Amino acid sequence: MTSYNKNYIEIIGAKVHNLKNVNIRIKRNSFTVFTGLSGSGKSSLAFDTLFAEGQRRYVESLSSYARQFLGKIEKPAVDHINGISPAISIEQKVNTRNPRSTVGTTTEIYDYLKLLYARIGKTYAKDSNELVKRHSHTDVLQFLGKISKDERFLILAPCGEENRSISWIKSLKIKGYSRLFYKNEIVSIEDIGIDQKTEWNKLYLLIDRFAGNEFDEDETLRLTDSIQTAFYEGHNKCSVFLYQKGSYKSFNKDFEHNGVTYIEPSLHLFSFNNPLGACPKCEGFGSVIGIDPELVIPDKGLSIYQGAVACWKGEKMSEWLDQVVLNAEKTSFPIHKSYASLSQEEKEQIWNGTDHFHGIHDFFKFLEQNSYKIQYRVMISRYRGKTPCPECEGTRLRSDTRYIKVGDRNINELVNMSISDLSAFFNRLRLSEFEENMCKRILSELRFRLDYMLDVGLGYLTVNRSSNSLSGGESQRIQLATSLGSSLVGSMYILDEPSIGLHPRDTKRLITVLRKLNKLGNTLIVVEHDEDIMDEADEIVDLG
Repeated sequence: MTSYNKNYIEIIGAKVHNLKNVNIRIKRNSFTVFTGLSGSGKSSLAFDTLFAEGQRRYVESLSSYARQFLGKIEKPAVDHINGISPAISIEQKVNTRNPRSTVGTTTEIYDYLKLLYARIGKTYAKDSNELVKRHSHTDVLQFLGKISKDERFLILAPCGEENRSISWIKSLKIKGYSRLFYKNEIVSIEDIGIDQKTEWNKLYLLIDRFAGNEFDEDETLRLTDSIQTAFYEGHNKCSVFLYQKGSYKSFNKDFEHNGVTYIEPSLHLFSFNNPLGACPKCEGFGSVIGIDPELVIPDKGLSIYQGAVACWKGEKMSEWLDQVVLNAEKTSFPIHKSYASLSQEEKEQIWNGTDHFHGIHDFFKFLEQNSYKIQYRVMISRYRGKTPCPECEGTRLRSDTRYIKVGDRNINELVNMSISDLSAFFNRLRLSEFEENMCKRILSELRFRLDYMLDVGLGYLTVNRSSNSLSGGESQRIQLATSLGSSLVGSMYILDEPSIGLHPRDTKRLITVLRKLNKLGNTLIVVEHDEDIMDEADEIVDLG
């Protein structure tokens, strides 16, 4: 058996494509650049020989059961390859066509965002922006511990909608209760008169009475027992009435606020691939088939008067334009201003209409209502296309996630930020000590991945950007950042011209990333022509 140096990868007799019996030794755990003229065999040596043989040997190491699903990989035209490591190819091509795949899911940034919001996300009420919380008897005790020493208070069980009947009053008598609290007064159950004028929302069952905020052991046990009884009788609701202030403090074991029930933060709630978290209208895709604004207004440099709205042309359809022109003065709508210069409010007027003229949406509703006519069906089809979902606005998640925030931002706002803005947000994020301890590892992984995305020059992308809309170079650099984030060692990475499309400033940052990947203990082989990357290489192989 021929001996070989374990510190080198030896290729003997490579004959793939343009290669003519090539022999070469590449130092392991080094940074090697393959360069040369077009057609000289750089890619044939790197991808069709080294990578192909690395993949073939990996597949052959699997069980026969696993190999039947992978298919047979042909051995490349080469006599011998010694010292080869498991190979990972990062080429300039978009690897996924899955419409659900995004930059966030590919880089795992979104996975860590989901974990962060599931762990420390706080839900705020839709109407009042107050914190929504599931209370326990401990919360009631903490509240009572902060009141003044002279304060007298009552522990009450509110009368819920399911209890608003005479039969409920009778059942309280059977249970042994004797007092109610109605309109800020204590009344006997025997004396309460129930009729159509009874204000049930002001009726409470009196559980117990206390004074002050200092309790001995027996009083604490009694108070705790009274609070738990109030939660039971009030169907998970409990109220405290403070005599001096004449005010109520309500507690609720259910996750609700002002009668509105909210969904508690969980991992599935923030996943658009799960029925619980996906937007019900677009089912987590972020887009629906609707009227495409780009087709309706193709030239934004035109004014409405000049015919910016393409569907309002022609003898019949121009009537819609005429009614806008004739009534625009009543709403001060600028018909001679280019569409691109209109404010957001003015754009909404032309789309949604006003009290004095119909908008574009009204026009298409008219076409839908008369779609039994073939000419209207044809016109609708001309302007149909994929548009952002009107319910989730392209974020793919159900509307409930908008009320769950970390650092005054919900997850929908974060996924629409650029990577650079998102990195700045997490660098200035300040959490409580408890939250910091809960999410220390999550935050470090998030910052780690965001920094690598910046290092490969992709700070302008958003987390919500669809993977199938990326260019080949962007997709390659995302894979590079993901590989670095995985901290894999002992592998052979083969890259195809990663510097293409990069600004010279970003090339230096890319070199830093490549060096980090190399220093982890990986062999790096890069097909490249960029002088800066060639200068940084440990070895250069010039073919041709």
